[in-house]
Amino acid sequence: MSSEFDSQLYIKHHLNFLQVDLRDGSVVGAELSDGSHAQCYVTDLLTFNKCQPKHSSIEQSDKSIVNFNTVNVDSLLVSAVLGIILFGLLFTVVKTFNIKGKPTKLQSAVEMIFLFIQDSVNSVFNIKTKLVAPLSLTVFAWVVAMNTMDLIPVDWIPVLADSFGVPYFRVLPTADANVTMSMACCVFLLMFWYYFTKKGFIGFLKELTLHPFNHPAFIPFNFVLESISLVSKPVSLGLRLFGNMFAGEMIFIMIAALIQGPGLSFVQPLFSVPWALFHILIILLQAFIFMILTIVYLASAAQDE
Repeated sequence: MSSEFDSQLYIKHHLNFLQVDLRDGSVVGAELSDGSHAQCYVTDLLTFNKCQPKHSSIEQSDKSIVNFNTVNVDSLLVSAVLGIILFGLLFTVVKTFNIKGKPTKLQSAVEMIFLFIQDSVNSVFNIKTKLVAPLSLTVFAWVVAMNTMDLIPVDWIPVLADSFGVPYFRVLPTADANVTMSMACCVFLLMFWYYFTKKGFIGFLKELTLHPFNHPAFIPFNFVLESISLVSKPVSLGLRLFGNMFAGEMIFIMIAALIQGPGLSFVQPLFSVPWALFHILIILLQAFIFMILTIVYLASAAQDE
């Protein structure tokens, strides 16, 4: 087996999600370390049984972009666990906060983040609301937590998962378009809620048909232009986060793949450590962009022209 083939197989293995077919509970596209197909079911993973070198019953899996028969278990599990940890952390900070006493470092950090987000909301969202600020804090904290998982060395979690019989496990939820687009679609639904509660259905139709050219003759052109602009918001919101985090993860995997080459093991830390330090900025920046665009999109739906 050539070193080039090993590198390709290594990268391919690390880019696989733990995807389960809901129809029979089988792991989609399960492969062994040598690239051969394997048969594996959720029940096998729960009993810590390794995948067997057989052809899987779902080897002919659906190749379409959208497949509602499968679910990425690793993305759902990691994002849910991080959400629970964040909820518990913020709940503890709020419950133990004493306005008369000296706050802890954690309480001070959370307060600084909250005030920063509150100022961002107030500068963009001029309508008084109890939803946008907590939502923005949740979005920012959750995206930061999920993005931070990319700083874990790429081999740690897959090797640990393999020891329990799990063929592969991706630990970065925001590198999964299903996660980022799901969050973007939730923001999209909230936009419609603000459209209909603040402007009404008639006001929403007026924005689609009488903007930017306020003349009946331009209604068809306005409708097409505004419809494309409306649909592009969740698409750009979700794909921007996915694309940046997937690219960062891919660079980490390619740097780690260098260790497979003869005499190149010393190269990995020389590249991975500087990239990890730089990647911290990307983690925070992408979370901030996702949060601020959420505020802007909701403000555009709630406020008048």
